[in-house]
Amino acid sequence: MKTLSVLLLYLTTTIMISQTKTNLPYFELPEASKNFTAGTVAARQIDALGFRFYHATDGLTQQDLEFKPDDDAKTSNETIKHIYELSKIVLNSTLKQDNIKSQTVLDFNQLRTQTLLNLKQAADILRSSNDISQYVIIFGDNTIPFWNNINGPISDSIWHCGQIASFRRMSGNPINPKLNHFTGTVKKD
Repeated sequence: MKTLSVLLLYLTTTIMISQTKTNLPYFELPEASKNFTAGTVAARQIDALGFRFYHATDGLTQQDLEFKPDDDAKTSNETIKHIYELSKIVLNSTLKQDNIKSQTVLDFNQLRTQTLLNLKQAADILRSSNDISQYVIIFGDNTIPFWNNINGPISDSIWHCGQIASFRRMSGNPINPKLNHFTGTVKKD
């Protein structure tokens, strides 16, 4: 009976993990828009970030999350938390909301999932917009133009995805070699 219970628990967990992975956005890039607008270009940049973040963080172990190359560096998990915070800035600008520091503590899976969902929601809003200048970054009484999302949170997050990919290679768990960043696809077996 104990063996059956353990087997059922294992199967249930495996199915849940499998479903979670397939339900998350950015395993592959969504189809590119037929039209080039400011909104579709900005959305595609966020989609590319989502693709990189998905695969940089896919299959990380606790050892990977705790890894840092030296004492002055952030761990991969701290970097993931930072990317999550940056994704909230991008999303909040598309929702026209103020950026208020949250005290919510999320584990790795929650951070990863919410970051991907934040990026997807922001990209979807931008993709359907004809005027992205309306999506300013709001910090209290300060409003900052959308341009700063591009050279700030979006570019910074892409930079950090590279760090995570590098760190996980150094800790012995390189990213999937079947990725094609140029096409935003994963080679099938």
